[in-house]
Amino acid sequence: MPEELQSRNITPYEPKAGEEYMGSAQLAHFRRILEGMKLELSRDIDRAVHTMQDDATVFADPNDRASQESDMTLELRNRDRERKLIKKIDEIIAKIDADEYGYCESCGIEIGLKRLEARPTATLCIDCKTLDEIREKQMAK
Repeated sequence: MPEELQSRNITPYEPKAGEEYMGSAQLAHFRRILEGMKLELSRDIDRAVHTMQDDATVFADPNDRASQESDMTLELRNRDRERKLIKKIDEIIAKIDADEYGYCESCGIEIGLKRLEARPTATLCIDCKTLDEIREKQMAK
């Protein structure tokens, strides 16, 4: 079971025999996972903002000031990533509402339950994602 799901005490979805892919039970399961992720991220962001406000001290030593600024910059970068992930989660929840969740944006086939359990925000099937990463590596050279 992926660590993310363990930390939220959500057991992986076990499809029943003959169950339709992305039926109401599966969609509800993934909605629960995504809403839990979003709540956790929001709490982390709020906690970080309060911590940064509490830690905002003016240091006389330039090295201490530089270290504090570096720490805050890193923290802000992490919060920005989390903010972007929350936005992506909102987009995925909208896909669930539109009954479009669980299908590859590129080729339209099923993404697969195991992949979605590991990465609930996945929008590409494993084959399309692999091709996308290969293209990305080729373009970087």
